[in-house]
Amino acid sequence: MKFLRVGICSLIVFGVAAHGGVEEWARAVLETGAGLLFVAWSVWIFFNQEEQLVLSPLLVPLAALSLLVLGQLFFHWSASPYHTRTELQLLLADVIVFFLAVQAFRTLKDWRGFVWFGMGFGFLVSLFAILQHLTSNGKLYWFREIRSGGMPFGPYVNRNHFAGFAELVLPLALVPLVLGRVRRERWPVVGLFAVLPIGALLLSASRGGIVSFGAELGVLALVLILRRTKRKQLLGGGAVLLVAVLLVSWLGVGQILQRLSSVQLLEVTAGKRASMRADTWRIFLDHPIWGTGLGTLQIVFPRYETLYDGKIVNHTHNDYLEALAETGIAGGLCCGWFIVALLTESMKRLRLLGNSFTGALQLSGLLACCGFLVHGFVDFNLHIPVNALLFFLMAHLATVENPEALPPSANSGKQRRS
Repeated sequence: MKFLRVGICSLIVFGVAAHGGVEEWARAVLETGAGLLFVAWSVWIFFNQEEQLVLSPLLVPLAALSLLVLGQLFFHWSASPYHTRTELQLLLADVIVFFLAVQAFRTLKDWRGFVWFGMGFGFLVSLFAILQHLTSNGKLYWFREIRSGGMPFGPYVNRNHFAGFAELVLPLALVPLVLGRVRRERWPVVGLFAVLPIGALLLSASRGGIVSFGAELGVLALVLILRRTKRKQLLGGGAVLLVAVLLVSWLGVGQILQRLSSVQLLEVTAGKRASMRADTWRIFLDHPIWGTGLGTLQIVFPRYETLYDGKIVNHTHNDYLEALAETGIAGGLCCGWFIVALLTESMKRLRLLGNSFTGALQLSGLLACCGFLVHGFVDFNLHIPVNALLFFLMAHLATVENPEALPPSANSGKQRRS
């Protein structure tokens, strides 16, 4: 199903280039692309009926959440049916692409192609972001004005959302290097693919992104301790981190420290964030079971706002609280179900695969998801369409049952490397 893999990767490239896919026209392209891919797959499966369908344990909670949102529309539980309907369309597009990815990415060969795509694309986007940062005139792509405010970095309007992208792609190169699953002749290339996203993430000075990257390193360190990894296998990862820090120091560490120690006028202050969280929690308390409707926070929030600053609040800067406010306990259970399934299934795969190359790839998917979920406590990357789509793909990588995975007994001999 090469056409599916090419199509899914093309949607990711387009979404990132289109500022994360946040504008209506970009969302329409992503949704239309998902629909066309599904039609193409349906035609292909009709003429290849011997092909077996594959289901992921993560599809069930996503389907349950979609049914809940349908119920919000059908039973008129939404404060704004229009906004709920548009968000449902995007959610269904994500579910469709996730389902197609489950069909398209099955074998180790399939995932090798995706990993090389992820590393190469992450490198190019990070290189562009660094070059734009060094020559920035405050405009996207140097020519497009930002009318709604923001601090752009790379193709993203908000540097925190670029950080969300970076923390998803950088484990693809970092984890195999740390675990020694990269051939020696490929160390320079894979190392470069790891250094630039890390450097760009640090240079973006996204506090949530840096904390999330720290969480990824913490999970990786815990895995290394539990596996009693040899020191030689740590040299690659340590060298990558050192080079990334040196790169950032050379490019502008003073600016990063200044941003981390001060609050920029164009950003939401800490006090405003705390107020938004408290106000969103009150929305949830008033609509505890079914919520106010997916995508309706911007409509409902003004009635609960306690710290008005003249700006429109469209997101809470906390994905979990926003999900509770918009979908209630029922939606929270669906989200919790997804996270529990992600963690349990991925840990099961890691125990089975051990230190094989496939195990390293699945660990990179788990690390990416962990960092992204941590970032969700202080931002709303799940509402950036392409970041959410990439998160679902990394979740699939972390939980996929790979028929070409090396059995544990093979770890004692020669192990497959990238």
